[in-house]
Amino acid sequence: MRNQGLGSWPVRRARKTPNDIALVHDGTPLTYAGLRDRVADLARALRELGTGPGDRVAYLGFNHPSFLQTLFATGMLGGVFVPLNARLTGPEIAYQLTDSGASVLVYAPTHAAVVGGLPVRATIGLEELERLPVSEPVDVPVELDDPCMIMYTSGTTGRPKGAMLTHGNITWNAVNVLIDHDLIADEVALVSAPLFHTAGLNMLTLPVLLKGGTCVLTTGFDPDATLDLVERHRITFMFGVPAMFQAVARAARWEAADLSSLRLLTCGGAPVPPSLIATYQARGLTFLQGYGMTEAAPGTLFLDAAHAVTKAGSAGVPHFFSDVKVVGPGLAEVQPGQPGEVVVKGPHVMPGYWGLPEETARSFTDGWFHTGDAARLDTDGYAYIVDRIKDVIISGGENIYPAEVENALLSDPDVLECAVIGVPHDRWGETGRAIVVPREGSGLTAERLLGSLAGRIAKYKLPTSVVFATEIPRNATGKILKARLRDLYGTE
Repeated sequence: MRNQGLGSWPVRRARKTPNDIALVHDGTPLTYAGLRDRVADLARALRELGTGPGDRVAYLGFNHPSFLQTLFATGMLGGVFVPLNARLTGPEIAYQLTDSGASVLVYAPTHAAVVGGLPVRATIGLEELERLPVSEPVDVPVELDDPCMIMYTSGTTGRPKGAMLTHGNITWNAVNVLIDHDLIADEVALVSAPLFHTAGLNMLTLPVLLKGGTCVLTTGFDPDATLDLVERHRITFMFGVPAMFQAVARAARWEAADLSSLRLLTCGGAPVPPSLIATYQARGLTFLQGYGMTEAAPGTLFLDAAHAVTKAGSAGVPHFFSDVKVVGPGLAEVQPGQPGEVVVKGPHVMPGYWGLPEETARSFTDGWFHTGDAARLDTDGYAYIVDRIKDVIISGGENIYPAEVENALLSDPDVLECAVIGVPHDRWGETGRAIVVPREGSGLTAERLLGSLAGRIAKYKLPTSVVFATEIPRNATGKILKARLRDLYGTE
C-alpha cells in the first residue's frame, strides 16, 4: 500500500476487524468492511470529477457518516479535505472555498439550498455522487508530511485562518490520544460535538476509529437525547465543550439517568469551571479536561484521571509527544505561579496557515508555536489556563483574567451563564463588566451577585457593573464570542 496517510485507515482497519461496527447513525450500523468499500467507491467517484493529489475537496453538512467517508476518500486520492462549518452563511462559506481554492464541494441534502452560486468548480450532492461511474481502484502514494486537511479556526475575531494539517499531524495527535486516554478496542464514543471542528474530529472520532472502536454520530447536540443515547448504546467515551456538559447536568433526567457505562468524559474548547467538574464528580464520574487548538491538531495538554481531583481546574501536562512551555518575552520560561504565554512544539503542530506565509512566520519562534493563551504552571508542572492574552483586562496596572472571575460567578447557583469583558473607566483605565444569564425566577440582583464575590477574589478583580442578558453569544464549538460581547456591552 503506497498510501501512508488517513486515506489508508479504512483499508488497514478492515483487514484487522472487518466485521466490527465502525459507525452508527440514526440507529443504522456500518462495519469497518462497509466503511472501506464506501470510501473506495467515493474515492473513485471523486476521481471521475477530476480530483487528484493536492486538490482541495470541501464538505458541507452536519455530523453524518458521509463526512468521514469524504475525508477518507479525499485522503485516498492524495487530496486535501476542507471541512466547512455547517452553520455558516453563504458569504462565509464562499470565503473559505475561495481561500482554500477548493475545486469540489460535497454537500449534504440539508444544505442543497446554500450551494447555488458558490465559487467552486463542481458542487455535488451525496446522492448524485454515489451514482457516478467508478473505474479501477485508487492507489496513490501519500506521505505523512503531505497536507491532509485545511481546518479553519473558529474566527472569534476577524477572518478565520486555514490551519494546514498534515497526515502526520493528525496521526501523531491520534497516537497521543490513544496513549493518554488509554483507549480500548471496545470503546463506544458519542460524537455530538461537530465534526467540522477539530476536537470532535481529531480528539474523539479519529482516535476511536484508529483503535477500532465504534462512533455513534448525532446530527446535533441535545442534552436529553444525550442521556438517552448513553443508556441505549452504553456509551463509554464523550467529549464536549463546557456549555454542553453544563446543559446535560441541568437536564431533568440528570440525577436518574443510568451513566454507569461512561468511562471517559473529556472537556475542552474553553476554560472549565471548577463547579462543573464538581458536578460530575458528585455523580461518580471522572471528568477530565484538556487544552488544545486547531493549529496543534489539537491536543496539547491533558489532565489524566489520577490527578482529576488533586489537580482539579488544571489543563494538565503535555501530551506524550508534545512539548509545552509557559514563557515571557524571548521565550524565557516564567517561574511557577507567574502568568506567561503558552507555546507548543511537536509532530502534531501544523507547518503553517494556508496561503499566509507572513502570518505563519509571526506565529512561530524557533519552531515554537505561539498560542496567544496565558497560563500559570504550579510547582509540579501542571498548567492552569487563565485566559486569552488579548482578553486580559488591565485595571490600574493590575492584570485581571476574565476566566477567573467567570469561574467565581458560575459558582452561584442562580447564574446559568456568564462572561466578563473590559469596559472603559475614568480612573482605572478599564474595569470588568459581567454579562450574566440568570436562572429563571431567581430574582438575582447585581448587588447580591457582586456581594457574594467579596472576600473570594481580590477587590480589584471585582466587576464594577453587571448586565443581565438572555443568552451569551457563542460560536459553533461553544466558545464565547468576546468580540461580539464587546460590541454589545463594551461601552459605558
